[in-house]
Amino acid sequence: MSLSDRLRVNADAVLALGTFGLVAFAEGRQVGEGRAEFGAWVFVVVVCAALPYRRRYPVAVGWFTALATGAYYLVSDTDGPLVVVPVVALYALAAGGRLWDAVAVAGAMVGGVFGASFGGGDISGTAVFMLAGWLVAVVALGTVRHGRAAHAEEVARLRATEERLRIARDLHDVIGHHISMVNVQASAALHRLKKDPAQAEEALGAIKAGSKEALRELRATLGVLRQADEAAPTSPAPGLARLQDLADAAEPAGLAVRIARTGTERPLPAPVDLAAYRIVQESLTNAARHSGAGHVDVHLAYGDGQLTLTVEDDGPGTVPREQNTGTGIAGMTERARTLGGDLTAGPRPAGGFTVRARLPYRSTAQPTQGSDR
Repeated sequence: MSLSDRLRVNADAVLALGTFGLVAFAEGRQVGEGRAEFGAWVFVVVVCAALPYRRRYPVAVGWFTALATGAYYLVSDTDGPLVVVPVVALYALAAGGRLWDAVAVAGAMVGGVFGASFGGGDISGTAVFMLAGWLVAVVALGTVRHGRAAHAEEVARLRATEERLRIARDLHDVIGHHISMVNVQASAALHRLKKDPAQAEEALGAIKAGSKEALRELRATLGVLRQADEAAPTSPAPGLARLQDLADAAEPAGLAVRIARTGTERPLPAPVDLAAYRIVQESLTNAARHSGAGHVDVHLAYGDGQLTLTVEDDGPGTVPREQNTGTGIAGMTERARTLGGDLTAGPRPAGGFTVRARLPYRSTAQPTQGSDR
């Protein structure tokens, strides 16, 4: 049994004991001399004992406590507050999402009291009206509680879905980028193996370094799923601070990457920093896989409240990327939209391909003047 379950069981037991104490105290004060109240005490004990089961069997407990409480008032000469028990059970019914069952139990309670008022009982119409009002209020409060719990569950479900989508995007970017680079470098190594073993060895070294980096990023990406007793990754998180590493890794694949920064450079919020890094990473992957480019220009423009990121290559485009069946461009677009920005991608009029993303951000950190590189 989990801690939350144990706490819930303990709370139910305390509630049942507290209710029994309240009813027993009132019952004891009202017992008259010479009157047999054994049957009333039996009802008090049995009805209060059913209260802890209201979560597991809400409908059964609701009807049982309502009917047994009605029988108690019929056989007992005292007028104890046992009605508190079916009221609590009624709230549990409504809070558990069983609105119509709660309405049925409340209607039966009001109908029973109303019938008793015509059967010679000392019950006024005002008392019936007040009871109906209290029961309606209890059902309404329980319904509101159920609505809030359902909303909280929906929010948690949406957050879990968003987190799964984020992890899926990261996995696509990490695996797609590094495997593509490894594929290009392996092809180069095979081509040079006989003609130029030295260059082939260099390509194989790049493959080893790229695969090691892929495994590191994969472990970091899946780190959110690790158990609590596992150590957190100590390597730097992907971000624009590691942009030069991307450029260096792309060089063995035949891409010469130039990075330029304009505007007032400043620390970015983590989601924006990661999104910008992943967009550059995916753009370099596409350039290596589809364009046959030799040069790629990456430009970071720090504006007032937004980062404009532009990646341009000079490849002739052996495979039209806008017609490619992969999800790279769609994933980059989704990243930008998640942050409230946008992304466009398409061929350049003079040849090559351009990816341009606008990523809004808010940062109160002290900006530092950047320089073109």
